[in-house]
Amino acid sequence: MEELAREAGIPLRTVRFYRERGLISPPRREGRIAWYDDSHLARLRTITGLLERGHTLTGIADLARTFESGRDVAEVLGLGEPSEETPVRLTPEQLADYFEGESTPENLALAMELGYLGTDGEEIVHISRRLLEVSAELVREGVPLATVLATGRRVREHADALADLFVAVLQEYGPEPPAAEAGEVVEPPQLRPLARAVIDAELSMALDRRLRREKPGADAAGPGADAAGPGTDAAG
Repeated sequence: MEELAREAGIPLRTVRFYRERGLISPPRREGRIAWYDDSHLARLRTITGLLERGHTLTGIADLARTFESGRDVAEVLGLGEPSEETPVRLTPEQLADYFEGESTPENLALAMELGYLGTDGEEIVHISRRLLEVSAELVREGVPLATVLATGRRVREHADALADLFVAVLQEYGPEPPAAEAGEVVEPPQLRPLARAVIDAELSMALDRRLRREKPGADAAGPGADAAGPGTDAAG
């Protein structure tokens, strides 16, 4: 324990206190010798880093329990890494930096439940760099992380339905995919770019319609205003 404290750069009594609080796991024992390893050192450095970011010891203990009970990255990734998304490896301190003040056990548990986060030893793995960056930007804009995650759950439901629709259409009417090995799933050619193009255009137009309805006096133009199209003089 003395060597561990020295490597971590903290007092021995602090290590003993963390051990009593269950913040670090018990050492491996050989007779009267207690062996601490790199995982203990990483945990101590994580505790120090989170304390510097304003977390309390009680909060860190709750985070640690959530972290330890979460799914590992192999379970989150399922059959393999996403074909177009880039997973991101993070320390708990780096995750706290992304979502300052919002890295609570509740939010961490919800992100793990959604499959956004998995664990790999002392590291956290986010399934998608794009989702991580967008989520952090929304939080910086003032949207609570809990709301971002709840919205992500709803978006996923719609995304799953859209994926089912496009796969079914292209499997029935699209070009024949290349021959596959037994048990291999073959993606219909052009599925992703075509689906993204349609969804992006439709979402853009839906936002136009929704935002026009929010403008003061939008209803005064009458029900035919939208039909005339943006920038069109309905009088002809």
